[in-house]
Amino acid sequence: MDNTLTAILLGILEGLTEFLPVSSTGHLILAQAWFGYDPDQWQQFNIVIQLGAILAVVVSYRKLFWSMGTGVLRRDTESLLFTRNILLGFLPAACIGLLAKDAIEVMLGAPLVVAVALVVGGVLILVLERIIPEREDKGVAALSARTALTIGLVQCLAMIPGTSRSASSILGALAMGVGRKTAAEFSFFLAVPTMLGAATVKILDDPALMAGEATIGWTEIALGFTAAFLVALVIIRAFVAFVSKHGFSPFAWYRIVIGSAFIFWLMA
Repeated sequence: MDNTLTAILLGILEGLTEFLPVSSTGHLILAQAWFGYDPDQWQQFNIVIQLGAILAVVVSYRKLFWSMGTGVLRRDTESLLFTRNILLGFLPAACIGLLAKDAIEVMLGAPLVVAVALVVGGVLILVLERIIPEREDKGVAALSARTALTIGLVQCLAMIPGTSRSASSILGALAMGVGRKTAAEFSFFLAVPTMLGAATVKILDDPALMAGEATIGWTEIALGFTAAFLVALVIIRAFVAFVSKHGFSPFAWYRIVIGSAFIFWLMA
């Protein structure tokens, strides 16, 4: 497939899946297996398009981030609690990610792990949706320190490719009694430091990335970044509205179907 078309398709795929509980990394790994392209050649590209998705969160919630940031300077209670909860939620991923990065890199090359994780995660979502009652949304600042830290710990399950950072953090939040809207938005906010941290570690560990050497053309990188940003911008708002009304079960069924299909294909 032409590199330009591949870049656009992967950018769209990243934007569609980064904030849904379906695993963007897992989808990119499966796309690599399906299209048969060299993942090492596209490593830099994959990092940059994730930054496009992060930018979509910042743009979508720019007023909130500005309000919370200036509120911290004024020592506003709500702003301080909001910031505390984001930092606590990020802390486990920062610590465990650094310690387990070599094991994570090994799993990133295993499409079968991704497919199985998609199915298992889908089943868990269905179970939790059935047994956990719908709760009132009180906002991220209203979360206790214990709840924020626990959600951060559960988010670390996403280090297994195909599990989904979004799914892990959302399910952790639901299990802790957090409302659907708040769970989804906390997952978005956690994505900013978590993904920036992961991208920084990857860049620092790779001399070529540190030197800014593009393994894929800068045109393709720019197209992928733009596609991921624009699609994620639409998905973020639509996702919150959708889960507030319909819950997470549709995403669970999608995970089970796509994961099962790839298991059969990979083992054929």
